[in-house]
Amino acid sequence: MFKPYFLFLLLTFLTQNTFSQSFSKYILVDQFGYTLNGNKIAIIRDPQTGYDGNETYNPGASYTLKDATTNNTVFTGEITAWNNGATDPISGDKVWWFDFSSVKAGGKYFLEDATTKVKSAEFVISDDVYKDVLKVAFKTFYYQRAGFKKDANFAGEGWADGASHIGTLQDKNCRLYNNKSNASLEKDLSGGWYDAGDYNKYTPWTANYVIALLNAYTENPEAWTDDFDIPESGNGIPDIIDEIKWGMDWLLKMNQSNGSSLSIVALSHASPPSAAVGQSLYGPATTNATMRSAAAFALGAKIFKDVNASVFSAYSDTLKARAEKAYAWGLQNPSKIFNNNSQSNGSQGIGAGNQETDSLGRFTAKMGAALYLYELTGNSTYLSEFENGIPKLPLIAWGNYVSQYFTEQQYLLLRYTKLPNAKINLANQIKETTKTAANRSGDFLDAVNKKTDPYKAFIKDYNWGSNQYKSDYGNFFWVFADVIDQDQNKINAAEDYLHYIHGVNPFSLVYLTNMSKQGAENNIKEFYHSWFGDGSAKWDREGVSTYGPAPGFLAGGPNQFYTMDGCCPNNCGSAQNNALCNIQQLTPPMGQPPMKSYKDFNTSWPQNSWSVTENSNGYQIAYVRLLSKFVNNEGSVSSNEIIKEDKLVIYPNPTNDKITFKSNLTGNVEVKIHDNDGKLILTKNQNINDGLDISSLKAGLYVVNILQKEKIISTQFIKN
Repeated sequence: MFKPYFLFLLLTFLTQNTFSQSFSKYILVDQFGYTLNGNKIAIIRDPQTGYDGNETYNPGASYTLKDATTNNTVFTGEITAWNNGATDPISGDKVWWFDFSSVKAGGKYFLEDATTKVKSAEFVISDDVYKDVLKVAFKTFYYQRAGFKKDANFAGEGWADGASHIGTLQDKNCRLYNNKSNASLEKDLSGGWYDAGDYNKYTPWTANYVIALLNAYTENPEAWTDDFDIPESGNGIPDIIDEIKWGMDWLLKMNQSNGSSLSIVALSHASPPSAAVGQSLYGPATTNATMRSAAAFALGAKIFKDVNASVFSAYSDTLKARAEKAYAWGLQNPSKIFNNNSQSNGSQGIGAGNQETDSLGRFTAKMGAALYLYELTGNSTYLSEFENGIPKLPLIAWGNYVSQYFTEQQYLLLRYTKLPNAKINLANQIKETTKTAANRSGDFLDAVNKKTDPYKAFIKDYNWGSNQYKSDYGNFFWVFADVIDQDQNKINAAEDYLHYIHGVNPFSLVYLTNMSKQGAENNIKEFYHSWFGDGSAKWDREGVSTYGPAPGFLAGGPNQFYTMDGCCPNNCGSAQNNALCNIQQLTPPMGQPPMKSYKDFNTSWPQNSWSVTENSNGYQIAYVRLLSKFVNNEGSVSSNEIIKEDKLVIYPNPTNDKITFKSNLTGNVEVKIHDNDGKLILTKNQNINDGLDISSLKAGLYVVNILQKEKIISTQFIKN
């Protein structure tokens, strides 16, 4: 009776530790590819320590780039040893770099060791190389929708499912967690997104997701088209805005008539989600949930109207009113907290993670709400609230401090510096302090400049959610360049973090699910999620179960602090439970250099794979936000392009009420706008970085000229 089980374990082990031999796991490239003008540096690795430390690869001195269609050699060059051939303690590898950045011709390629003839995975060089990757990765939010039918036309036959959590005593009749039988307290809290591998819905985190997605849209609107293959595609609204509205609508349900926002809805779990039948329960209002909702409402009110005023005018007005009322409630109730899933207050089982925060978290939520409310209303009270709080944020309060754990606070500060009415001394202080902090020894720019990470994607700590931190660092470098110095090297550094997630790591592993159609030759095959759980005949492991998990989900990533439950190996309650401690071999992720502290598995308690492989909407958004910076649709110039010559970019374009300029010019300029007949319509002297209100213009095509001394640069834009 044990033989079949043994064979199953053997098969599982083999499938989890091998992959296609069509390419070498020692020659690492971005398996999707590279943008035309981006840096293109392959990583050559020879393992020294860790799970593969007994393996050896001796690279040849030179490598060739070959056309994958014709097999013709396109480029030949020598490799360069990282740190004079030293072993990197974070990855446990010796590493060489092969730089083929000079190749800017589009096509499909692979690398070949000129001596051993081993090859890399195939990849594409193109300016739209990440377009389909973005679509698939972003579509995971559609799969995460609660209370929404997943039709096969959009979800695919393998991941179609009925609307979840809308049965008896579920989301439409949600009750208070500590008064489950009181029908008078029922609320319709349906909608929203499953937060991660668990189905629970957390208000503060959902608000953060909405804010981050709104910012992702405004940072490069050209990337966000209306063809992401979700039910709303083709409605004339960018699909990211449609998806944001799904999350925002749920936040509005959680927001109560007195301005406060409820903190959490705890959902039952099953596979598929529509099979879940347990009662849904909500937690009380909190300061954190309310202030973060206020921030989301305020930013949303502005951007929805900017996207399409005729469609979203009433919706934006609702969001504005809710934002101001929520902010007022938050000020009056600065310390309302609720630690969910806690034995001490009887909330055990209400959610999985704890959505509550500390005093700095509540203060940050208030700061974000104040900043976005000022941008929306122009009310100087909100601006003063934000400016008065600047010295209390970590960057300044803790002495030139930038950290992977406080990127939200850093983003708010840099955003402030772009306000037309920002105090010059404060804005300059933020910029200069950020420069100093980013060059602090051993982290951020200092680590990039010193080439500290041979994989070119340095983060300080590899713990729970390291793949989010990879994306956060990349986003930080992009925003730094955008706001402070327009440095192309920082844009290149940001793109390197994508390459890490796309296969330039010690596992030669794309940390996204089911991506072979987009070009991945070795992606993760499973991850921790209640729908795609361990043992599922349909959705467990790609290539073993019928369908595997849905495409595009980002796993948490290496976690050097991974460990099994403390009950292992002998105190888990029974011999049967103790045996679960050994269901999977766990080296890796245990006992590894930090970058190798990963395993492609999804077992639950007591092996607790969730601390390594679980997804999170937070991880996903950080990644797609970074990825979208390098998506350039239909050859158009992205708003994030670092411009080093005399040309002018306007975004968004087409637009409604406001345009923003991107140019190599700095300082004050004269703006002249002519209609399509050549008639001068508007003249204004302003800083080139300040947005321009064009709400008074009629719909049509316009020409804009920017004049500065003897220079004139021009382009066109469309006013909807």
